[in-house]
Amino acid sequence: MRDIKDFLKSAPNNPGVYQMLTEDGTVLYVGKAKNLKKRLSSYFNAQVKDLKTQALVKQIKKIDTTITRNENEALLLECNLIKKHKPRYNVLLRDDKSYPYILITDEQPYPRIDFYRGAPKKNGMYFGPYPNATSVRETIHLIQKVFQLRTCHDSFYSSRTRPCLQHQIGLCSGSCGGLISQEEYLQNVRYAILFLQGKNEEILHELTKKMEYSASHLQFELAAKLRDQITQIREIRERQYVSGLHGDADIIGIATAPNTACIQLLVIRHGRILGSRSYFPTVPVGSSQDEILAAFITQHYLNQQVHETPKEIIVSILLADRSLLMSALSEQAQHKVIISHSVRGERNKWIEMATANAKQSIASVLSNKANSKDRFVALQKLLTLEKLPHRIECFDISHTMGEATVASCVVFTSLGAAKSDYRRFNITDVTPGDDVGAMRQAILRRYKRLQANEEKLPSIVLIDGGLGQLHAAQAVLAELEITTILLIGVAKGVTRKAGLETLHIGDQTPVHLESDSLALHLIQQIRDEAHRFAITGHRLRRDKKRRTSTLEEIPGIGAKKRRELLRYFGGIQAINRASLEELAKVPGISLSLAQRIFEAIHNVVV
Repeated sequence: MRDIKDFLKSAPNNPGVYQMLTEDGTVLYVGKAKNLKKRLSSYFNAQVKDLKTQALVKQIKKIDTTITRNENEALLLECNLIKKHKPRYNVLLRDDKSYPYILITDEQPYPRIDFYRGAPKKNGMYFGPYPNATSVRETIHLIQKVFQLRTCHDSFYSSRTRPCLQHQIGLCSGSCGGLISQEEYLQNVRYAILFLQGKNEEILHELTKKMEYSASHLQFELAAKLRDQITQIREIRERQYVSGLHGDADIIGIATAPNTACIQLLVIRHGRILGSRSYFPTVPVGSSQDEILAAFITQHYLNQQVHETPKEIIVSILLADRSLLMSALSEQAQHKVIISHSVRGERNKWIEMATANAKQSIASVLSNKANSKDRFVALQKLLTLEKLPHRIECFDISHTMGEATVASCVVFTSLGAAKSDYRRFNITDVTPGDDVGAMRQAILRRYKRLQANEEKLPSIVLIDGGLGQLHAAQAVLAELEITTILLIGVAKGVTRKAGLETLHIGDQTPVHLESDSLALHLIQQIRDEAHRFAITGHRLRRDKKRRTSTLEEIPGIGAKKRRELLRYFGGIQAINRASLEELAKVPGISLSLAQRIFEAIHNVVV
């Protein structure tokens, strides 16, 4: 900015949000202020010694300001703008996924319990949010064991006449086969709801009375069943309940290292531990723990659904914006939210545990990064490269007997997997089962696009396969006149066991590395990730194809005509075997349409 003094003179004294931009309009930083003029003036004070602020100020070419009615609105707008622009000088929480819930439906006579993620749209009771999917599935499994609620979808349930395997292994009461009355099933549903609400004492009291009544009336089998239920609930209570905490609370610990931070979130609902989760936000150099933690709370809780914010958030350090954060969170959640930092007794032990877990997680990440660097150095020595490989890509092909062929491309750097750069290729116009042709198509599509967009090419490309796939890749790179990439074929041994791989490096003699070689470990890690990514893509494509009728892809065939065809022939297999004349006999199917159907099914021209 050429005349900062003139700009600051005209800056408003109102609360609001400011955006600092480069010459081309890229947002460098988004901030909020109670008084925009005072806050912006502080950046250009000669006494500023903060390295991050000094680096930021040097790049500022323009500042945009937005006035808000109060600080709460400024905080919410700041959160939205950070999520939208992802400025490089802001602390960024990279997790935007919705959180999982447990849903108990109320649309059927026999409600089901289910895993649910997303905005609440289905009718029923929601419990959560849980920090991860594993916590949800573990809780559902516990409820199945203790209360035997069904988890099957309504379409499956309505078609059953006898209980499935879930009943046989003791995880379902068999309501589809009439093995339990609706009244008794709904009582179990009520117990499950009380369990999820943390009201175990109420359940135990009722079950104990029932057990004593059954025993006194000589119903010993029922009494034994109730006794086992009571034992299971008490065991779960001892494992899950938190001493010194009641109701809902989130406990947040933080640990930092140079250019890295870890936030550990421990989720407690109705006095029960639902689980924990580690977050690794993007942290600019010089960010304080206060700044990181405040940014996490803002981005994690604001703009979430109202019932996702607990009544208390316990943090490990005092936050400068504590009052403002509590006010904004309370306004959004429509109930009072307290941010506590100085706690004692059992509550202090939990915050210490969260902080210790954060330190352990950050140490593990730093260790993995160091280990990854060592592996890259070992590969550099093996290949006698002048520089450390900056980027390695690996390709693999996956299909089932030639069906739904998918190629994967995974990317690794010395910091580990670069998952945002992963790509999948749906292979078409290749003979089913032709892995060499599929590899050629994937390599051509990948590097033709990189060339067209002038993007940086990898140092090394690994080809999961034998000499055929490697030669196909070499031919493609020669065709594209790319000479800077080193190609390595990774062929499995005769027994296909890890450690017996053969490496084909250019025109050199095939190489077999020792099983403890760090270079081999890196190649195996990247190859296995490419294999996993390819198989996942293939299964998704195959399952989608199998769920889709061939008839849906034929122009002119709507739902009504598909229904007539299926009703006339009785199934898709019979349609596939039908002659042109038989297809034309179906009501509503003309000869020209029957010809189109026949050509599409048999891939011929009549």
